[in-house]
Amino acid sequence: MKIGIVNASSRFDRSRAEAVHAWMADHYPDASVSVVFHPACFLKHGHFGGDDAARANAFVEFANDPRLDAIWFARGGYGSCRIAEAVLPRLTEVARAKRYLGYSDAGSLLALLYKAGFPHLAHGPMASDAVRDDAAAYRALRWLTKGDREGWEPSLHTDPRPAVAFNLSILDALVGTALEPDLTGHVLMLEDVAEPLYRIDRMMFHLTGQASMRRVAGIRLGRVSDIVENDPAFGLTAEEIVRYWCARSGIPYLGTADIGHDTANRIVPFGMR
Repeated sequence: MKIGIVNASSRFDRSRAEAVHAWMADHYPDASVSVVFHPACFLKHGHFGGDDAARANAFVEFANDPRLDAIWFARGGYGSCRIAEAVLPRLTEVARAKRYLGYSDAGSLLALLYKAGFPHLAHGPMASDAVRDDAAAYRALRWLTKGDREGWEPSLHTDPRPAVAFNLSILDALVGTALEPDLTGHVLMLEDVAEPLYRIDRMMFHLTGQASMRRVAGIRLGRVSDIVENDPAFGLTAEEIVRYWCARSGIPYLGTADIGHDTANRIVPFGMR
């Protein structure tokens, strides 16, 4: 199988792509699974990995390419929300049949694709994670190539309800926009990184205050890591914050989830399984 790697967000260094290719050569020497980076992955335009048009064109080209079996996001950062609405009308049935995997900023594109009915989307390790941890890379590639269930977030094996997972900052920015999918009846899993706790609190206030979010089946909290220190200390943990806003808004709090901005990040396929 051949997997296309695209960058919809921040700059991506060519040396990281070379490291991914080296990892693939070591672990799949028979080339039964291979990856190809779109050349636009290495463009630079201020903060972004190429301007909006270049990133959008690259995503559409690889998504519509019948020679590629799946799409793997290279990295997160920021930028995919700027291209999501532009790429959707250009995607074909070939694109609709593919699997797509990523997290962090890739959540903006995953959200809109899910809203459009794309059936094979998941929050999980990105290509840049492959060189940091063998287990994360295998987990991602097994899902991308055959929809393997072994790497799923554990609660998915016992809870039959549809599920999604997002970075809290990303989802909070999407609500009320054209990218927001209908999550009625879904188990919503959230994670975040490098935020002070007051911002986690503020985002939970905003998110749980939305009528659309109050229709979810419940919220699970993944890891909130690399927390930026509050001065003075906020006084609540991330889980206590989420529990507070769930209780205040009437959204069931369902416990923790094994997802996060780290190599232990488990896979959450979107929707019914």
